[in-house]
Amino acid sequence: MTVPAASPQRLTEAGYHIEIAVQGYPGKAVCHGGLGWSTIALLRGHGRVVLIDTGAFGQRQLVIDRLAAHGLTPADVTDVVLTHSHWDHSVNWVMFPNARVLIDADELAWSLKEPWGTTPVPELYVRELDQSPQLVRIHAGQQILPALTAYHAPGHTPGHLIFVLEGAGRDIIFTGDAAKNRAEILSRSADMTYDQAVSRSSIEMIWGLWQQKPGTILVPGHDVPMILQEGMPLYMADRQGGIAAWFDHTLEQTKIFDIT
Repeated sequence: MTVPAASPQRLTEAGYHIEIAVQGYPGKAVCHGGLGWSTIALLRGHGRVVLIDTGAFGQRQLVIDRLAAHGLTPADVTDVVLTHSHWDHSVNWVMFPNARVLIDADELAWSLKEPWGTTPVPELYVRELDQSPQLVRIHAGQQILPALTAYHAPGHTPGHLIFVLEGAGRDIIFTGDAAKNRAEILSRSADMTYDQAVSRSSIEMIWGLWQQKPGTILVPGHDVPMILQEGMPLYMADRQGGIAAWFDHTLEQTKIFDIT
């Protein structure tokens, strides 16, 4: 099995070219801590190069490769839009020296008060972001870029935002970890939530936004983009996932595990 570096999905909406730079994965490690393979979306248009979430350390080269495919480097990114402060979505903001870094003001304030060493908040990264001239504090209800509006969707974290790109014929909803995968969307319940009822309310709100326009696409925080067909979420691409392991006698001998 060959696992491609990124999903080829590309869309055009609201004056942007949109693609999933890194596809999220709806799984958890069983015996090695957090997995954290999160979705990273790339938007190009209106004179901007935008990333929605930045992924974790292990996704850095994938982001560099996807930018390079368009003749871009991390220095060309103009806007980094964070759904929330957890490490697997936020730590790579430091890759983009010329970008504005947008995060909900209350989310950042909450993350700065989280106890060090015990939570998914990357303590040093949020502390640096709080003092960075790149920081832009945003709020729910704000149009943060042309056609891109923030909505409050708490539950996973208190200040979590989702973002809706409003197109003429359809919208694109970037849910982050307010709705991480298809199972959460269908069950209206969430893994890793501080309050199940709050998460359920946010997921119901996402459903309401999703159903407003036929053809609207939902991009979860840890899964493949989906579209509604007869009221049910339908994947728009094949899921990617694999691990290469050295279980033999030489580095040339690897075992590939398909985890799709």
